[in-house]
Amino acid sequence: MTQGVTEIAAGLAAVAKGFHGRGWLLGTSGNLSAVVQREPLRIAMSPSGVDKGELRPEQVLSIDENARIVGQDGGKPSDESLLHIRIVKERGAGAVLHTHSVWNTILSDVYAADGGVRIEGYEMLKGLQGVRTHEHAEWLPIVENSQDMPALAETIGRTLRIRE
Repeated sequence: MTQGVTEIAAGLAAVAKGFHGRGWLLGTSGNLSAVVQREPLRIAMSPSGVDKGELRPEQVLSIDENARIVGQDGGKPSDESLLHIRIVKERGAGAVLHTHSVWNTILSDVYAADGGVRIEGYEMLKGLQGVRTHEHAEWLPIVENSQDMPALAETIGRTLRIRE
């Protein structure tokens, strides 16, 4: 790993441990990624099948825009790598933090028929880029889960383009 990738991997491992401690990443659920470079696209990402509370920096994978491992042996890319790649490409995201907390699962169930949940009036919204007041609303879309990752990536891409 290059020094930049090593630092990003250490950061992802630290975030994974913190999220695990909060109950947001239980066991092997969820995955985290961060952009290493945009051209050609390289993403540091937590591997499949690793307990996020035990994730070590050396386990973090470097993947390309086709979700293939680059420059290292071992590990298996997450099946959800295509979702991370799509979000990075659609929104220019620098990182994707995909959690499976009990709370977001419950909210997804409760608001699935609405297609999402509206969050408004909270002081913490000022932590979002460009938001200066709690008198703000954000829409969090909910998409139906699927094991067909290419199709789910397309759905996520469409959903993200609608909200621009």
